[in-house]
Parts: sequence; C-alpha cells; structure tokens
Amino acid sequence: MEFFKKLKVVPRWLIVLIDVLIIFHAAFFAFFIRFNFDLSLVDRFQILPGVIAFSLLSVVSMLLTKSFVGIVRHTNLSDLANMMKMLALSQVLLFLIKQANQTFNWFDSGYLLPFSVALIASLLAFPLLLGYRLLVRELYQYTQYIRHKDDIKKVAIYGAGEAGLLTFNALTGNSADKRLPVAFIDDDPKKVGKLLQGKHIFLGLDGLKKAVEKLGVQEVVIAINKIESSKKRAIVDACLEMGIPTKIIPPVQDWFNVGLKAKDIRDIRIEDLLSREEIVLDKENVKESISGKVVLVTGAAGSIGSELCRQLLHCKPALLLMLDQAESPLFDIDQELSSSFQQIKRKAILADIRNKNRMMEIFATYQPQFVFHAAAYKHVPLMDTYPEEAIRTNLFGTKILADVSCFFKVDKFVMVSTDKAVNPTNVMGATKRAAEMYVQALDQHMNQKNSSNQTKFITTRFGNVLGSNGSVIPLFKKQILNGGPVKVTHPDVTRYFMTIPEACQLVLEAGVMGLGGEIFVFDMGQPVKIVDLAEKMIQLSGKKVGRDIEIEFSGLRQGEKLFEELLNHFELVKETYHPKIKIAQVSPSDFKRVNAEVKLFKKLLEEGSEMDVVKHLKKMVPEFISNYSRFEKLDKEGKLLN
Repeated sequence: MEFFKKLKVVPRWLIVLIDVLIIFHAAFFAFFIRFNFDLSLVDRFQILPGVIAFSLLSVVSMLLTKSFVGIVRHTNLSDLANMMKMLALSQVLLFLIKQANQTFNWFDSGYLLPFSVALIASLLAFPLLLGYRLLVRELYQYTQYIRHKDDIKKVAIYGAGEAGLLTFNALTGNSADKRLPVAFIDDDPKKVGKLLQGKHIFLGLDGLKKAVEKLGVQEVVIAINKIESSKKRAIVDACLEMGIPTKIIPPVQDWFNVGLKAKDIRDIRIEDLLSREEIVLDKENVKESISGKVVLVTGAAGSIGSELCRQLLHCKPALLLMLDQAESPLFDIDQELSSSFQQIKRKAILADIRNKNRMMEIFATYQPQFVFHAAAYKHVPLMDTYPEEAIRTNLFGTKILADVSCFFKVDKFVMVSTDKAVNPTNVMGATKRAAEMYVQALDQHMNQKNSSNQTKFITTRFGNVLGSNGSVIPLFKKQILNGGPVKVTHPDVTRYFMTIPEACQLVLEAGVMGLGGEIFVFDMGQPVKIVDLAEKMIQLSGKKVGRDIEIEFSGLRQGEKLFEELLNHFELVKETYHPKIKIAQVSPSDFKRVNAEVKLFKKLLEEGSEMDVVKHLKKMVPEFISNYSRFEKLDKEGKLLN
C-alpha cells in the first residue's frame, strides 16, 4: 500500500515489464487450453521458445504502438485501443515471420507459436492487461482517499449523461482536486438503480436527498448540457434547503475543444438562477445584414456597448467603430478585442456624442451604415441630482447623432432605451423617453418628406441587465464580501432582469427586423423581488440571512419606483415574427413640436435654473411624475394650475 502512496506515475519500463510477463503467462497457458490440457499433445511443441518468441514480438509491437506510454491511473478508451492494436500487430508479425521462414527455412518452425495458440494468448492477455491497469487506478484513488480523507468532499453529480461522465472523469482525474464523486442523480427513471463508473444513480430531487442522507454528500455539481432555468432553480433551492453548496459545469462550447477540467467547475451565480429559458434568434439573418458594413457603436466601453461590439465582430463587418468618451474603459475593450478578432478591422474613437462638429467629422471620415446608440447616463439618483447633464447627454446627444445620421444617410439608427422611460418617475427615464420621442418623430418626418435613402430609426426598450456597471448584483456581492449588511431600498421593490449577451442579441435582431419608427419591447420574463434576490445571493455565498449577514431597508432613492413597466397605460403591443420581441404601438409625436421643445432646452440650460429645465421636461413628457424627489413640487404646481 505504501508503494502506491508514494508512486504517482508508474515508470514506463515497469509497465512494459508487467505487460510482457502477462503476455508470457497468457501464451504459456494458451497451449494447454488449445489442446484441452492433453499433455501428450502439448509435448509435441517447443513451448518455452515459442512463448519467448511471441513475448519478444509483443515487445516490438509495444514499441511501435506506444501502448505503454499512458498514465496507468488515467487509463481510458484510447489506451484500450492501443492495447488492442498492440496485440493485433503481434499476430501480424508472427504471420509474416512464419511466411518468411517457410520460404528461407531460417530455423525450426516449432519455435513459433501456432496461430490458434497465439490468438488464444491474445484473448487471454487483453482482459489481464486492462484489469491490472484498472486495479492500479482504483488502488491509487483509494490511497488518495485514505491520505486526504478528512479534506475530501463527497460530491453528487446531477446528470448521468455524457456531461456527467466527463465531470466524473475531470474530478477523479485530478489528484490536486479534493472532491470525490460518490453518486449520480438523474431525472430519467430508466437510469435509476443502475451503476455509472461504479456509483449508484438516484432519481431526481428525492434521490438527491437520499444520497445526502445515505452517503453524506457535501456538494452537488450540476452537469447537464442544456438544463431548463426552472429545473436549475429547483436543484439549487433543494441544495440550499439542505445547506449544501451547488456548483455547475460551464457551457459545453467553452470546453468542448480542450476538455472539461476540474478547475472549470464553478460556483452557481445568481445570474444562473435569474436567467430565463434561452431565446433562440436568427443569427444568420443578423450576420447577413451586418457583414461587410461599416458599423458605429456609441457607448462602446459600457456594459451593453462592449457586448454589442463583441457580437457585431462575429458578424464580420467591414469596419467596427467603437466610440466612447471614457478613455480607460475604451482602451480596455479595444485591447480585449484585439486578441480575439485580429482579422476584422475596428477603430476605437475617443469622442463625446454631445460635440456635433466632432460627430460630423467622424461620420464624414468613416461613412457608417449602421449606428447602434448605447451611450447614455443611466444612474437614476445621480441624474436626479444633475438633471442638466442628463438632458445634455441622453437627449441632446441622441438628437445630434440622429441628425448627423440623417445628413449622412445612415441605413439604420438603433437606439438603446430603457423600461424607465415608461411612465418615468425620474429625470433619467424622462430624458430617455424624450429621446425616444425625438427619433420616432424624426423617422416619421423623413417619411413624409419622401427622402431617398432615408435613415430608419429604431428604438429598443428593455429592463435591467445582469452584471452591468453599477447594477444591484455587483453591489450586493461587494456588500456580502464585506460581511454585510446588504442594503435593499424597499421590501416590495421588483425589477425585470436579462443577461447582457441576451439583451444585445435582441438589440441586433430588432435592428435588423426594424423598418423604421418602431419601439421594440423585449420579453423580460417575470419580475424579480430585490429582497428575494438579496436573500438568495447571501445563501449562495454560504451564509445565513439574519445570522451571518443582515438585510437592511434603506428607503427608495431619488426618482426610484417600486415596479418597472415596459409599456405605459396607453401603449398596446403588436406581435413580430419573433415571440420574444414585440412592438409598442405608440402614436408618434409631431416633429415640429418635439424639435421646438428640444431646442428650448438649449436656452433653459444656458439661462434657466434646474427647476426650469425639469419643468420643461415634464411638459414635453407629460407622464413624468417625480417620485421621492425634490421635483415632486413641480407636479403639485401643475395640478394647481389645472
């Protein structure tokens, strides 16, 4: 036993020696089997020389097939195939030598094994060669378990399919990993009661509980290639109820070419539980529309903008222009993409969308055909503190880009909006709604003029994206890491969530399908209670709510509302060819009126107060009713005037 504890890799010479000894004894015994243990018949042959000659031929076959180079404790199907090749080659070499000896009569043919004996010897040797390798593997795993018994975690693998088997191999094949699979869990009743890699398969969540009770499971790894979000949540909830950590394998496309490693198995993140069923999009249609075009992305260094850039590069545009006024983040995304997409032209442009002359210069130089406008100020309390800056960027920045796009006859202008533009209760949402009104009115205005090659203006509207800069999830993670408390504004506040890649896919799809003037609304699934989100994140970190980490309610912030909406009371939706993308049927505003109201902001920003600016914003967006803000008094004044 001590030998196996100290020996990590069996030397190749020792493997060759053991293999030869097995083949030698198999060949020797094959004589007696071939002649039914009749010693009188066996004595007619030169047994020892024949066995030695066959063993030497096997050594030559081993050298040619490299059947001895595999690490014994990692024996797999490839090693199995090499052993079969080695034994088959021994038969071929024996046949060639026999044929040559018949021609040249080099030595007595009795020194060579009969073919029937050689075949029996190979059939005997194969299970023995395989068996001792498997025995060494089991002994090694057992000694590793004994040595690290106190440190090893017992793991149940949820999924008894191909991914589960690969996960098992990844965990058992890494001696540095202190996890030992002791059971498989699967939802297929046909697999229940069977063994996989010597481990019992239990049925579903009830089976998981049995495995925990009987085998002392301390961790669960979800190993299913395509798992429904609802099923994933059910598994995690069951594990949290039992106080067992849950991990998951990455998507198969992330490790298919290099193989699954134990280090790739990661903790369950809250994003895994919030994500909805995968939205399948027509990527080929998007790729065909973008391929060979010059595409401009504003806000390219932000969460949405940077992911748009990544996805657009897969569509192989002729040139991708990445525009942002944040120097360091723009540099970072440019460096990231330079290593991944070396063959596709792109240019990082440091510029401010509020500078019309600079925008004219950029459009004149590069002649973009698609514009994806993701640049915006988005933090609600900060924009209520600085409403003038929200107007300058979210409204005037959009107007400048839209006007310049019209001037240079851009094919499509896709604006990224937000659910906070619906019945806004804050300055940020109201400025985004005003920007929506401007681009929609401009699209109708250009239609009425019957301009040739006019720009098509499209708006996309969705809620919170998981993990975006400044979003609640990174904030909660930081608070949990610091030991709490986790601060939630209100016990009833809810939000819609979707992943950044999913949001960007929908933006691209809407941009391609849009004919101009639409406001596309995305299916955000069910809203999530933020306090439930906080509790789940605390539990996933291995802590107990109220014991290890407290949740504190800090009160709604400036302009914040309890519930977000994707449509206001007057908006209806129209179906598109994609069930997850709908069109909000909003009556477009008159361009002359909207343009005049936007222009008035310029004078107010120069000469008026912030109250004057917000008052005019409320006039332009009548549904803008402030909440938990100093601007609430403007709503009261308006009621008195009415």
